[in-house]
Amino acid sequence: MAERIYPSAKPNPHPPTSAPNGGAAPPSFPANKAQAYGRPMYRPQPGKQQQRRRRGGGRGCCCSLCLWLTLILIAALLLAAIAGGVFYVLYRPHRPTFTVSSLRLSQLNLTSPSAVASRLDLSITARNPNRKVEFAYDPVSVSVYSGDVHLGDGTFPPFLHEARNTTVLKTTVSSAAGESVDASAASGLKKKSTIPLAIELDTRAGVRVGKLKTKKIGIRVRCEGVSVPVPKNKKGAAAAAATTPDVSCKVKLRIKIWKWTI
Repeated sequence: MAERIYPSAKPNPHPPTSAPNGGAAPPSFPANKAQAYGRPMYRPQPGKQQQRRRRGGGRGCCCSLCLWLTLILIAALLLAAIAGGVFYVLYRPHRPTFTVSSLRLSQLNLTSPSAVASRLDLSITARNPNRKVEFAYDPVSVSVYSGDVHLGDGTFPPFLHEARNTTVLKTTVSSAAGESVDASAASGLKKKSTIPLAIELDTRAGVRVGKLKTKKIGIRVRCEGVSVPVPKNKKGAAAAAATTPDVSCKVKLRIKIWKWTI
């Protein structure tokens, strides 16, 4: 016998809908998790997107600013290098030179086991080899040492060092009253017939080329290798001159950056 098929008694909750104009109905898709659990779908807020766009625009402005600053710095360095090259070709600048032309130790006494009284007559010759470059010096402070023993201080007045000029600077260097030094080092000075000396000159100098003037910077001149005889403290005895005159000195720039001097 043929098997009979009976229609289902349960109604279809989602009957197929017919498309307009008699066409086929669109296919139905299964519900997603948000629809199945009754949760609203997540949609990005437009405000956050605008904030991201604004942040991206700010980064672009910073990058552009850094790029322009770098280009300006490179251009300034190139211009400075070109100006320095032109200045060197036109004027051929050279450093001034300093030599110890004369030095006499007229007094060296031990007033106490740890105090020294000294007196020196010092002459320094400064030469400017440049043809068009001048140097303007502030007052020059002078300090004389023998090893670790400080023998005294002096000063040179300010002066203008003109081009192709030789200037002789003279001063008297003496120790301060009651200046204490190391006792063993001080007693060792009197036992020697000659003592080595080191001379330091500290000042500030600027460059002048015609009407152009530069800012003054610190310089230090150090003279080493000078030896003088120790006076014997005899009445009527003249002070002996240095045994090594015309000693050349080294000139160094002293540039101050904030709290440091290099």
